[in-house]
Amino acid sequence: MIRRMSVIVFLSLSPRFLAFGFFTAFFSAFGQTYFIALSSAEIRAAFDLTHGEFGLIYSSGTLTSAGLLIWAGRKIDDIDLRAYTCAACIGLALACLGMAGVRAAPWLILVIFGLRFTGQGLLSHISTVSMARYFDTHRGKALSISSMGTPMGMALFPSVAVALIAAFGWREMWAGIGIFLIVVLIPLVLWLLKGHDQRHRQLDEPARVTGADRTSASWTRRQVLADPRFYVLMPSFLAISFIGTGFLFHQVHLTESKGWSLTLFAGFFVAYAIGQILSALATGVLVDRFDARRIVGLCLLPALIGLGIIATFDAPWAGAAFMAFMGLSAGAVTVVHGAIWAEIYGIAHLGAIKALGTVLIIFSSALSPPMMGLFIDAGVTMEAIAIACAASILIVSALAAFVFPRLKAHPA
Repeated sequence: MIRRMSVIVFLSLSPRFLAFGFFTAFFSAFGQTYFIALSSAEIRAAFDLTHGEFGLIYSSGTLTSAGLLIWAGRKIDDIDLRAYTCAACIGLALACLGMAGVRAAPWLILVIFGLRFTGQGLLSHISTVSMARYFDTHRGKALSISSMGTPMGMALFPSVAVALIAAFGWREMWAGIGIFLIVVLIPLVLWLLKGHDQRHRQLDEPARVTGADRTSASWTRRQVLADPRFYVLMPSFLAISFIGTGFLFHQVHLTESKGWSLTLFAGFFVAYAIGQILSALATGVLVDRFDARRIVGLCLLPALIGLGIIATFDAPWAGAAFMAFMGLSAGAVTVVHGAIWAEIYGIAHLGAIKALGTVLIIFSSALSPPMMGLFIDAGVTMEAIAIACAASILIVSALAAFVFPRLKAHPA
């Protein structure tokens, strides 16, 4: 009965902390590829960059952020969550202000680094690690609720950004975001974390009250690196990041090649968000009932359908369907990826372990913009790229579904 508690009832257990997970994911939008890419045309024009050149700059900043996240991500295991979160929020605000003021192409690497490190990196890391660590019996539902922040941001911010860029300019938009984060986000997260000392001492009040077992063994990051299961699972988590980042980074080129307007495509983010929210909610319930390990092989199947659609059809509905199916996979991957490491490896070193997975995801998201950009510059169509991506999904899904269950745990 405890594991089958409804999401609505579960919200009443710890509404403020669940809201913290939601809003850290929500405001990570400003460091996500889809948001940065909304001003990519203006940035390329301002600095006279090709698709491939801007992709390389973006990749350089992203890869640098991933390298630092290996160290910074594990610090969430040792530093008070309030201080850790405030530092990330301040860093994101400064990066947004930096984007507003950057005047030379080489400095774009530093700005992109700041946005990716604090936004996609730290705020997303904070959201998933805090939910996975402080909830046990209802970990899946907690992750599904917090992960809704990402699609909600995706549904809201693109249309707003396009309108702001048209009305005021791309630099002014980034400056406004930086000021907003300082004035609104930092006080908000401190309020939402009020009383966190008690929560940390108890490590999940709902589990303590219901007598849930929290005695599972905890692996170190070194032990995880020696576990073959980690390497079999990671490609299924990297795929959606690599593919989604590549297509969203080059969304301007995609819309031009399909004959759609960018404003129309920005509206398709709502379809993505709806798909991601519905998928996250459903996946959270399934994780609590069956465990993440049993459903990991199914997460990418909707993306496979979406890629098939975008490779075959040029009508505007194909864009909406593509985004909806990608959202379904993104929602499932987010929840399963957040839960499965705690299930397999425990929570004592969860920050370090999750940071390792996040770093690899960021690496994958760093590789796709320049790779796709170079293919685009060479004349490869988006349809051909979609077919290649679909083939890769078939391979990594087979690994997660058929190879992973047959592997045994062998901690070093």
